[in-house]
Amino acid sequence: MAGMLQVAVAVVLFCVMMFGIGFILNMLMKTTWFPIYLFLVVIVPLGVWATWDHNKSALANFTSFTIVDLLPVIGAIIGAYMSGWAIRALRRGGYKMF
Repeated sequence: MAGMLQVAVAVVLFCVMMFGIGFILNMLMKTTWFPIYLFLVVIVPLGVWATWDHNKSALANFTSFTIVDLLPVIGAIIGAYMSGWAIRALRRGGYKMF
């Protein structure tokens, strides 16, 4: 039970963290979907590379990830998407500073 609480807190934390980072990057770079691309092209491969075991095959390395490993990643992608959606909604609403 305590493990599920920790996973839930991690998912919410990663979602909020990526929303905040994505919102700031969207404001500074004047892009909408850059945080999702950054997350998928840079952060996810770095996470896979950091946990890679050279003594295992590629299939064994990828199947070693569990749902506990994947749920925070999914939460972070949702946060990055929500930041792009929020920036786009603000721009449509007439806010030029975003």
